[in-house]
Amino acid sequence: MKLSRPWTTLLAGLLVLAAAAAWAQPDLRRWIPLAKDGLHDPASPGTRQLQEPRDALARLAADGAGNQVRWVQALERGEIAPRANLLEGTEVRLREDDILLNLNGGTPIVRFPHRAHTLWLDCSNCHETPFVSKTGANKLDMRRILQGEQCGLCHGAVAFPLTECNRCHSVPRASRGGGPAAGHVPAAPKARP
Repeated sequence: MKLSRPWTTLLAGLLVLAAAAAWAQPDLRRWIPLAKDGLHDPASPGTRQLQEPRDALARLAADGAGNQVRWVQALERGEIAPRANLLEGTEVRLREDDILLNLNGGTPIVRFPHRAHTLWLDCSNCHETPFVSKTGANKLDMRRILQGEQCGLCHGAVAFPLTECNRCHSVPRASRGGGPAAGHVPAAPKARP
């Protein structure tokens, strides 16, 4: 049976829509309303003046953990444009290199991406406290991180949560002969939007 041109076009359009619907994943992210989050007073008129998390965050790059936003990806896509500095004349220093850490443990090696951090933060936020800017000078400890020290000052609070182990422990160990040398390495390729 041969279909006329309008029917062929309609059928082709429906197939494209069906394929797009099957390919698209629904946004399952959910944010607790401020009046129910246990932090804000639901009886306060001020709470109603605040922007709800879903209104602020739903349009940003999706993540399945923490506050459900991939912040660096949102920045790279132009979905947000944070201030580069608070004070006029402050020099913005963007570092592109990565540092490999945890070279002797049993877990995958940690790749610390300077770029993802310096897009948001000035070097003085981390150096010289809590981190000394000298290779090998910082003894990272997961117990301290989990207690809100070192990386835990931000991760688990305003950055992705500490349950996302593979975001930091992202470099597989070589099966023999150790792994990469410590120190600065070229940045990992950027994640695709």
